Amino acid sequence: MRSADRGLTSALRRYLAGAGSPLDILLLAAPVAVLAELWHWGPLPLFFTSCLAIVPLARLIGVATESLAARLGPGIGGFLNATFGNATELIIAIVALRAGLDAVVKASLIGSILGNVLVVLGLAFLVGGARRRFQSFDRTAARAAGAQLAVAAGALLIPAVLDATAPIPSAAMEALSIAAALVLLLGYGAGLLFTLRTHAPPTVAEQEAAQHQDVLGTGGAVILLVAATVAVALMSEVLVEGVKGVTVDLGWTPMFVGVILVALIGNAAEHASAVTAAKDDQMDLSLAIALGSGAQIALFVAPLLVLLGFGMGRPMNLLFDGFEVAAVAIAIGLVNLIIHDGESTWLEGIQLLVVYAVLAAAFFLHP
Repeated sequence: MRSADRGLTSALRRYLAGAGSPLDILLLAAPVAVLAELWHWGPLPLFFTSCLAIVPLARLIGVATESLAARLGPGIGGFLNATFGNATELIIAIVALRAGLDAVVKASLIGSILGNVLVVLGLAFLVGGARRRFQSFDRTAARAAGAQLAVAAGALLIPAVLDATAPIPSAAMEALSIAAALVLLLGYGAGLLFTLRTHAPPTVAEQEAAQHQDVLGTGGAVILLVAATVAVALMSEVLVEGVKGVTVDLGWTPMFVGVILVALIGNAAEHASAVTAAKDDQMDLSLAIALGSGAQIALFVAPLLVLLGFGMGRPMNLLFDGFEVAAVAIAIGLVNLIIHDGESTWLEGIQLLVVYAVLAAAFFLHP
């Protein structure tokens, strides 16, 4: 136990010495969020203090994972970023599902996909290309990730089209969702095999270029990663408790809260990691984070929630709102159009962000 405490203390010292940020002051919001829950300050303080606390905690996840990625390469590094970043989304979704907030759960899944492929990738292209004419990345890996996203869009579209064209009993839709969830998990596993084994990109050059950023060491990075993930999980539970206050007291719809607010907070780790990688011209890592996380939400997190919901007695199907599905289809189509040439510019980043801004306004108005 003492050894673990010393390891965490050492990791934090290295982090503060080499990668501290002014945003870390927001860590003070974590104990405030705990007090707000213990002293029953109300749902709005719960929601906003937990949101503020998750931002620097997610940054800790990003820094720790970048340190590991510097040693393990962009493929595994991107997978680690996507996995630990989406652990927050998964925890939020499980807690919300148990509370009966199905609409928020589904909206947060859609928002996470949109946030990764439009906001995270858009900011990465913008920041990375600000001082460069263009940036290059591995086209094979990018196209594979784009194809995975297209599969995800199809999986979300099929139940919506089926429901719109034929009267389907709810029990039949649940059975379809369970079957689709199992198939999507197999497809996700195949995608991992492709990305990490059979078609893994060359990593030696990027590993050497990123070594100077490894301020934690492997042991320190793992300890900090686990500690930050646990803290994010705790704050996520507080966040879910405050969601009801935002929808009732402020009049915001569950769809808007899930698609925009909850999803952006849950993706904070991917924002920081992907943008930092792009700024350092590590575009393979940046795309692996952004596209990999978006695909993982649709092909792993959503199917897993379907199966977990069935096991918890809180069944959740894959029937999403028509506008949500249309938004995902637009975003994924645009991203595949942009990444097909293996190069990116700052203008393409602006284009992705513009589409997201328009969609956010539309979700705010959606009843």
